Amino acid sequence: MAKFINLKVFPDFFRSASAGGIILIISLVISLVIANSAWGDAFARFLQTELGFETAQIHLRYPILLWVNDGLMAIFFLLVGLEIKRELLEGELSSPRKAALPVFAAVGGMVVPAAIYALVNSGTETFSGWGIPMATDIAFAIGLLSLLGNRVPTGLKIFLTALAIVDDLGAIVVIAVFYSAGLHVTYLLYAGGIFLLLLAFNRFGLKSLVFYLVPGLFMWYFIHHSGVHATVAGVLTALTIPTTEDARESPLEHLEHALTKPVNFLIMPIFALVNTNISFEAGMLEGLLSPLGLGIVLGLFLGKPLGIFLSSWVAVKLGMSVLPTGVNWKMVAGLGLLAGIGFTMSIFIALLSFSEPAYQTGAKFSILVASVLSGVVGYFLLRAVSATGPAMETR
Repeated sequence: MAKFINLKVFPDFFRSASAGGIILIISLVISLVIANSAWGDAFARFLQTELGFETAQIHLRYPILLWVNDGLMAIFFLLVGLEIKRELLEGELSSPRKAALPVFAAVGGMVVPAAIYALVNSGTETFSGWGIPMATDIAFAIGLLSLLGNRVPTGLKIFLTALAIVDDLGAIVVIAVFYSAGLHVTYLLYAGGIFLLLLAFNRFGLKSLVFYLVPGLFMWYFIHHSGVHATVAGVLTALTIPTTEDARESPLEHLEHALTKPVNFLIMPIFALVNTNISFEAGMLEGLLSPLGLGIVLGLFLGKPLGIFLSSWVAVKLGMSVLPTGVNWKMVAGLGLLAGIGFTMSIFIALLSFSEPAYQTGAKFSILVASVLSGVVGYFLLRAVSATGPAMETR
């Protein structure tokens, strides 16, 4: 049987730009199948299994689900932070006008969905969930965009990555201010001290990654216990990793190359597997027409692309920014739809917004529907636009 299998296909597959996205989608489907099978309850209990250790001074015993979302995803954000820093210094985000665009886009992509949800849910018990449609799931959005491979310009991928990071950090601020029981200032001061130490290491020219990654682990611990989402530690650590101005491989580039495959082919699929664990229940479809369901679906599917497109258009037309190289306005519209993929962060905010299980379940299903709609429509729009030839004039 082996003679009928072309073994060269597999290395080529895993080297392709779309391989990570394909594996991510497969993991999502597997998770949904498990959640709605006889193994669903067992899998849910497994995700709540606690691992680690705990003493009077150190608290590191958490459910598997938390280790994935706060631990493994901090590594993902470390990689994303490295890519953003490289682009800020020498790539698509190296000029102030280009770097400003993701910030404008992210702000518009948060304000408009929240306003739509608040308008639909005004005066209802579910008004407190206004933060749910603000978030973009960076892992799924980037994974789906990767399915298009080289069909879309690099500038669009960098734009989405930067936008999603700003969006995610914005969501974290919203959680900390509006959905948090309180911040632990002492832990934040500890984390801030470590961040200053890492900046000093960079300033003094220390090149070994040990000087950055080991303190970065301690910063993750303190940020996690501060009440702020622990994945921020990955971004902060990445910003301190040194790079070089010549052609030699810098510590930043070395770490980026080392993390790319583990993140794309292990961390992101695991993330999808444990976070799309949604079981379908009777009445969910009717719930889409409730203020809660409509607010989430309209916020993510319409509010996200509308907010991102309008804020980007205003920023460019007023001369405050420019579109990335090779990117046109149709691509921005498609990118806005991909940003409507909410999933994990939206679900997380939903759990913080409501204590009633019925509201939580309805919100999770609405997030899933809106995210699928946004992902599918955004993907095919970008596929159609990228097939029409060279990008239109972007100025």
